[in-house]
Amino acid sequence: MSADISAETLTGKQIVERVEQLLWSDSLEGQYDMTITTPYWSRTLKMHLWMERPVKSFIRILSPKKEAGIGSLRINNEMWNYLPKVERTFKVPPSMMLQPWMGSDFSNDDLVKESSIIHDYNHRLITDKNTPNSSVLFIESKPKPDAAVVAGKLVYQVQKKDLIPLTLEYYDERGRLIKTLTFSDVKKMNGRHVPTLWVMQSTEKPENHTSIKVNQSEYIYLRARHGSHFRNHNIRINNLHCGQ
Repeated sequence: MSADISAETLTGKQIVERVEQLLWSDSLEGQYDMTITTPYWSRTLKMHLWMERPVKSFIRILSPKKEAGIGSLRINNEMWNYLPKVERTFKVPPSMMLQPWMGSDFSNDDLVKESSIIHDYNHRLITDKNTPNSSVLFIESKPKPDAAVVAGKLVYQVQKKDLIPLTLEYYDERGRLIKTLTFSDVKKMNGRHVPTLWVMQSTEKPENHTSIKVNQSEYIYLRARHGSHFRNHNIRINNLHCGQ
């Protein structure tokens, strides 16, 4: 069955589940280049990411030298940052999860995925935009009443033919667009076609943007076969300060 035919029969939640599985799988390890751009300066961070969804994620900055060794770890709904210059580990309070990560346009929550777009939101296809002749599906996701999230809603735009995401829009509680994540440069990795360039742009500061480039030679989906799951021993608090 083609992806296009499948898309016609899927619910909003099922489409979001497929998109999230495409982007993150169940577990993964990869290297990324994050470039933060403002009108006054630009810098690139090389990062190593381990993720075991939905429980754990670990980011280690590899370069430049000034930031090398900085680590961010999430286990369940708790997050810690390690700063090698002062050799200290700091726990990130929940109130700081929406703050920028390393001065980028991505928040702490965007990078370590504390909130779950699948479980914390209700999803629906926006029927007035999803016409039969349209090549794009629009899915609106609104927080569940008991979900500990701040976003008023999210809107995914997804290609109907293959369910590859095009954009993810973030809105506040008043319905105002806060920022947009754009996906492009689709390449084949580990048997699946995935976007390898992700660009986050703020509505309030349109001159600023942050791009994440997936390093194809290092990006590996680690979902184990036969129903078993990859277990990454790097994702633990003891490794924050030891350069693992």
